[in-house]
Amino acid sequence: MKLALVVITIAVFYVLHQDWWNWSAARPLAFGFLPVGLWYHALYTIAAAFLMAALVRWCWPSGLERDE
Repeated sequence: MKLALVVITIAVFYVLHQDWWNWSAARPLAFGFLPVGLWYHALYTIAAAFLMAALVRWCWPSGLERDE
């Protein structure tokens, strides 16, 4: 179950990264100066960083952390 959830989450993030719906939209501007596509990718980058932190926290193989 855990592996399926991880694979589905990564697949969803991959699809969301393509961003075909904002590709040609220059308006509206976020905060009055930031194009919506750039704003989307800034938020996407933050979400991807949290996803990577969660993957390292919960999916990292414990065998790599053995003290010798």
